[in-house]
Amino acid sequence: MLSILKGPKFEEIIQKARENWVEFTPVKEEVVTAGIDSSFNNTKFQGIELWATTAVSIKADGEILVDLHDSGLGSDTDLSRIASKMEIEACEKTVDMVDLVLMDGSLHSQFMTRQSTLDALVVKTMKKRNNVIFIAKTSNTKKQFEKLGSLAGDIFYYNHVTNEPGFSKIFVEKKYGGDKVISSTFVRLSNSTPIIKLEFLGEQIDEKEIKSVMNRLYKTSIGGYPYALKLAHNNCKISDKELGKMVSLLGLSNEIGSREVLG
Repeated sequence: MLSILKGPKFEEIIQKARENWVEFTPVKEEVVTAGIDSSFNNTKFQGIELWATTAVSIKADGEILVDLHDSGLGSDTDLSRIASKMEIEACEKTVDMVDLVLMDGSLHSQFMTRQSTLDALVVKTMKKRNNVIFIAKTSNTKKQFEKLGSLAGDIFYYNHVTNEPGFSKIFVEKKYGGDKVISSTFVRLSNSTPIIKLEFLGEQIDEKEIKSVMNRLYKTSIGGYPYALKLAHNNCKISDKELGKMVSLLGLSNEIGSREVLG
């Protein structure tokens, strides 16, 4: 399977990725960081859907800054869109409270799948203090090496270049319009840890800024991943058990047929 992923142009692509890689070992820089993540869950019975969404902003020291919740009854509800909107609302409330705001996921997904009104809020919020970064542990983008016939995502090739800390040269994409330019880089914060992808709004980011961001992320990262984002993920999960409690509180557990579905 690995040989198929590598493809006939593997060595050529690896050479290009090596040329794009800048070796840099970050040093801890004092910073107040918050991570933001969201989640949703739902259960259905008799054609009705009970859903719940939550978004959390939490500092690396465990202090919760924003805790948003929403729930309802309906059908065919776009929960990912609701959760995304709550993430942006949490971000809007957080930007003035910390030095660096870390959003879980990709800025690309925000611009590709969301409403234009939400796009405007994303741009406005990120431009307010220019302290918001989208961070992804996984990335499927294949933009940087597609002209060389890449089969795997860009992150695959950078992972095969080196185990040392550093970052890839900044890659700028302008396909969403002039006010939605995305600058991205793949970074490794410490030796032999997974590569993560950073995405910034605008094209003003340079290598000096990337190094500064890496220093600040390194301060509160564990295993090469920002601890604030790990905390945000753990604090926003909505379990089936919690959803079951909501069903009971709403009196829905007594509805005919609901017991079978909810167990």
